[in-house]
Amino acid sequence: MNNEQKRDFADFVSARSDSLIRLAYVLTNDQYAAEDLLQTALTKTAGRWNKIRENPEAYVRKVMYHEQVSRWRSPRWGRERVVESPPERMMGDRTAQVDDHLTLQQALRALPPRKRAVLVLRYYEDLPESEVAKIMGCSVGTVRSQTHHAIARLRELVLEPVMQEVWK
Repeated sequence: MNNEQKRDFADFVSARSDSLIRLAYVLTNDQYAAEDLLQTALTKTAGRWNKIRENPEAYVRKVMYHEQVSRWRSPRWGRERVVESPPERMMGDRTAQVDDHLTLQQALRALPPRKRAVLVLRYYEDLPESEVAKIMGCSVGTVRSQTHHAIARLRELVLEPVMQEVWK
């Protein structure tokens, strides 16, 4: 890798690492494992930088997906980890969190595909409105209105059952 390629790679890493670490965390559900996963993906990307310079983020994401699947398939995955001392506190009851998560997941599935896509691109992928508009082939104003309508519909879907229970 020459100096220009090294500079391009460093610029890419500094510009996209926040988004990529979020994806790695979603895949691993552990901050340290996410950092390891991203580091592994970036190492593999650096080795092929001159061939993938046109769309490096897609390559990094694909490497992360494949690496994580390999880790899940590994016979060592899921084994207990030896620690120096046991945790000091017990885990609390998280059923309310799980219920909220399932309710939100069900509400998201009820949204039309475009509205769901806008929410995923804006809030999960953390893309700016202009980038979402470019991806979806529409104007920034359309992205804003779709986001507004999608959030309003989510509120209806999530709060409506709650309010029905309250008024019984």
